[in-house]
Order: sequence, then structure tokens, then C-alpha cells
Amino acid sequence: MKNTIKLVLFLVFLSSTALVANETYGSNGYTKSMKAHLISAKDAVKLLGKKDVVFVSGDSDDTYEAIGHIEGSVEMYAHHLHHSDLTGKMECTPLFMCPKEAQELIGSKGISNNTLVIAYDNFRGPNATGVWAFFKSFGHNNVKILNGGMDAMKAVDPNQLLVDEYKETIKELKKEAKAKKENKKLVAKLQQQEEVLKTKIETLEPKLYIQKGKEPTHTPVAYTIDMKKINWDLIVSKEEVLKASLDIQEKGKNSNYRIIDTRAMAEIIGENKLDNVARGGHVPGSTFLEWSNITDFDNKLSFKKLEELQKTFDFYGIKKDQTIYAYCHVGAGRSTEIVVALRMLGYKNAKVYTGSWDEWGNDMNLPINR
Repeated sequence: MKNTIKLVLFLVFLSSTALVANETYGSNGYTKSMKAHLISAKDAVKLLGKKDVVFVSGDSDDTYEAIGHIEGSVEMYAHHLHHSDLTGKMECTPLFMCPKEAQELIGSKGISNNTLVIAYDNFRGPNATGVWAFFKSFGHNNVKILNGGMDAMKAVDPNQLLVDEYKETIKELKKEAKAKKENKKLVAKLQQQEEVLKTKIETLEPKLYIQKGKEPTHTPVAYTIDMKKINWDLIVSKEEVLKASLDIQEKGKNSNYRIIDTRAMAEIIGENKLDNVARGGHVPGSTFLEWSNITDFDNKLSFKKLEELQKTFDFYGIKKDQTIYAYCHVGAGRSTEIVVALRMLGYKNAKVYTGSWDEWGNDMNLPINR
């Protein structure tokens, strides 16, 4: 009788969890602009293993291997998509990297010009949007951001829900066995139940959407970047940022420019310098809006609801008729999180400063504030 009740309760749990997942990780309520940039986990699941669809992890290779990745996906760490030398110099600015190098990298991952690229990270958004901006800037418009990343995929994976429940039950069995260790017969029964659940977990784990392990070898394909299709309206150079900085300092609130520093305050004031950049600080005239204001940490989604995002930008005085440049440390990450949010809200002139602080902080000819 007890086991029957537990089974019923478990089925109710699965049903309610699935309902919540459908509401949180589905695309109901997505606006046209959201659909142009994002794909929900419920929709992404349908594309797993499909021809001409490649899921791309923007997280590091260590995360890909040890924390996990979507089965069959490739790894393109967003931080490394910004290509500069040790002094922050970029050879093909404002492009993230030179076209020939970008072609070789993309093709080596088995991605062709016809591939639908689905960029993802853990769930926070910066690394996924970094991958999105990289592809989008080179004219690869068939690219989406997986809203909620790996955590969203876990939430809509029925086998993952079972595995998680079995693991919780095993913890309870161990706890009970420890509390009643004097009763050898009961302990043996509990251990037997534990072994049954472990066997079930071992059977389910290879079927999970999220797997661990090294990135497999991919069959290289030809990829061509058409310079006529480069999305120059998405990226910006240090010269343009300098022009905006001087304009803001001269005109203040009357300037048609806004520069958004998306980094943490320790970086902005120069206390924390990443990757041995020569100088700490920020671009004069910047507005400080940290990327974490964009992510929905409560629901583990890459973006908050559009109305919440609009309130944030309104609070900081970011207007749709302004030309907006966002930067972080390498231009493919925290700044792209802000730019995607802006673009989904209709800020058409929101651009990424691809060189970001890695370039600006190392260029002694450029002004800084602390």
C-alpha cells in the first residue's frame, strides 16, 4: 500500500513538473522579436540529432567535459572567439577574428553555411550570446540562442527527472539505513532497493540530453564568409567608441550616444584586471549596467521577461533613438547579453564593441577613468 501511494505521488510530481516546464521552458508568450533571437528548450528538443542543425556550447572546454554539454553539440568557447594577441591587438577589427581564421574554425566544427546554429551555455546567457554575436556578425543569420541553456534542457528531459528522483530516493534510503543500522534485515532490504535504483539510473544516463566527456572529432566542412554579408551594424571599433565617449563628455545627457559597461564594479573601478590587461578602469562617459540585470536567475532563463528588461533600461535612461555601444572584457559575452536584450526590445542601434576592455585597456593612447 505504501509503495502504491509513493508511486501515485511520484506520478503526480512528474505531471506537475512537466506542466511547469511547459510554461517556463516553452515558447508560448514569445514575441516576434524574441522568436527572431531565441529558441525555447521545448522547441530545441525537437531538433536534437537533426541534419543541418548544430548545437554550439559557448562555455569552456572544461565545462563541456566535466559539467556537461548537450549530446552531439560542439564547443566554441565565447571568450576565445574574440581573437587578439597578448597586447590586446586585433588584426581585423572590428571583426571578432579575421575571416579566413573564422572560416576555418567554423568549418572544423562541421558547420556549413546552411546550418542552423543553436548557441547555448549553462543558462545565464553571456557565453551563448557571445556565440550568437560571432556568427551573426559574419552574416550567418540562421542562429538562435537557447533560452535557459543546459538547465532548461534538463528541466524538459523526462529521463533526467527520473534520474534526479531516483537519486533523491537513494539518499533517503541511505539515511534510513543509517538510522536503523541495528536492524540488519531492514538494512539489507534498503540496500537491495538502492541497487535496483542504481541499475535504473545506469540504464537512463546514456539517454539524457546532457552528457559529460570530451568533445568528439568532427568531420570538417567548407564554410565561406561573404564580406558583403558582414553585419557591420552589430559591431563597432575602438575609434567609434572613442568618438562616442568624447561626445558624451561634451554633451552629457544630450548626446545621442550611450556606452554601456556590462562588467562587475571591481573591473569598472580598476581593482580587478582580467587576463593581465595593462590598465584597469572604464571608458569615460560609460553607463554602468552589469549583465546580471538581464538574466532570469529565479527561473534559470537567459533573459527576464521583456517588460522587466524594458524597466531596467528605462531606469538607466537608455533610449531607442540613441546609438548604443556595449562592452565587457572580450566583447563576446557579458556585452552581447545586453545587446541581445536591447535588440529584442527594438533598440536597432545597439552594437557590440568587439575589442572591449582587452583592447581598450591595453591601448595607452586611449583615455580611461577609474
